[in-house]
Amino acid sequence: MLQSCIRLRLAKELPMSHYQNTEHFDHNEPSRTGILLVNLGTPDAPTPAAVRRYLAEFLSDPRVVESPRWLWWLALHGVILRIRPPRVAKSYQSVWTVEGSPLLAINKKLHHAVQQAVRSQHGDQVVTTLAMTYGNPSIAAGLEALRQQNVQRLIVLPLYPQYSATTTAAVFDAVTSILRQWRWIPETRFINQYHDVPAYIKALAESVKAHWQAQGRAEKLLFSFHGIPQRYHDAGDPYYCHCQKTARLLAEKLELKEGEWQTAFQSRFGREAWLQPYTSETLKGWGSAGIKRVQVICPGFSIDCLETLEEIAHENRQYFIEAGGTDYEYIPALNDTAAHTEALLQLIQQHTQGW
Repeated sequence: MLQSCIRLRLAKELPMSHYQNTEHFDHNEPSRTGILLVNLGTPDAPTPAAVRRYLAEFLSDPRVVESPRWLWWLALHGVILRIRPPRVAKSYQSVWTVEGSPLLAINKKLHHAVQQAVRSQHGDQVVTTLAMTYGNPSIAAGLEALRQQNVQRLIVLPLYPQYSATTTAAVFDAVTSILRQWRWIPETRFINQYHDVPAYIKALAESVKAHWQAQGRAEKLLFSFHGIPQRYHDAGDPYYCHCQKTARLLAEKLELKEGEWQTAFQSRFGREAWLQPYTSETLKGWGSAGIKRVQVICPGFSIDCLETLEEIAHENRQYFIEAGGTDYEYIPALNDTAAHTEALLQLIQQHTQGW
């Protein structure tokens, strides 16, 4: 029995060659604190081939799709990756810019703003980098960039205000799978969510008020969040509760009355039930009910991307207009605004206490 246990233990141990080493490591190099900003990801190009590679990585993550692996593998590779890439590529083409994917281009600007703000306070003792859970720049590349700067204290900041296993936990999985290969593991703090942080709510409220000042107020303000399958919520995912709290706090900050705002959920995929009410059905219902003007903001998206620029700003606008509405306005995500940068800076300051 003892020999069996020893063999099992040895089988689980990693060979010494498995642990990554820094060439010519200098033990006199000062240690630093590193900030890893992480967002979802994007294809490298708006082409079917690039989209197929991206979707294969994204939809293969068991955090994203909780189904029996063999069954989902057959559906993904036998059907989805054969049918969806050309259609999704066209959607990406409609939002692609000269700087590339909006999600990546704006994330780079936000990262630069955060980097400058952190540097002005801490000099080169705190360094930052940007990574994507899927696609490029990868989390592996981001962590390696920090390791090369002798980061021994690490803060991981997923740019998802509301926690979900499908997003935030997927970042945790990716980060820890890489760190387990390092010889020297940094002291790590992981920011799970910031859905009710005052600076974040304030930034959202300021963006709505700025839009109102420029365009006036609509009859209805819709808070549209990305959906997840209902069974994920039933299994204990707190995402729905976080979205509801964000919406309530934002409505209070804007001094909205009952009936002037609503929360809904977008981007459902497949046939099973997702969190409701659905954004598309809500807008169709409002148009049919005689509501002529609506404004939509997506508080769960830190950066504008395909789901906001194409699905919300264009596709759902069409639903509302065809149902009888006349004026539809999308209020952009926080993106690289000063208020967003300040909110993230306050988060970082909070989580670096004691370092």
